[in-house]
Amino acid sequence: MSWQKFGIRPELVQRVKAKMKNDSIKERVKALLDGVSKYDLQDRAKVHRLVKSAARILNEPLSDVQEGQIVSFIIAQKIDPKNMLSLLKLWSMFR
Repeated sequence: MSWQKFGIRPELVQRVKAKMKNDSIKERVKALLDGVSKYDLQDRAKVHRLVKSAARILNEPLSDVQEGQIVSFIIAQKIDPKNMLSLLKLWSMFR
C-alpha cells in the first residue's frame, strides 16, 4: 500500500529523505527507534509518540492531520523491524 494513498504529501517525503542523509540526524532517529518491536508499531499511542519525536529531531513541523496520516500509514504497513523482508518492502516504497 502506497504512502500517497494515506494523503502523505510527496514534498514532505522528499524533505525527510534529504534530512535523513545527514549522519547526525540519521543516528538520532536510529537511536529513537532502537528496540522498537512490531507490537509497538501496532500501538497507535506509541506510534504517535514516535512520529512526534522523529518530527522534532528532523525539525519538521507536522499538523495534527499529517501526524494522523503518518500514524495510520505506519500501522497499516504491519512493519516488523526484525523481519528483513518487511524492511525491504518499506525501503522500496521510499527509494
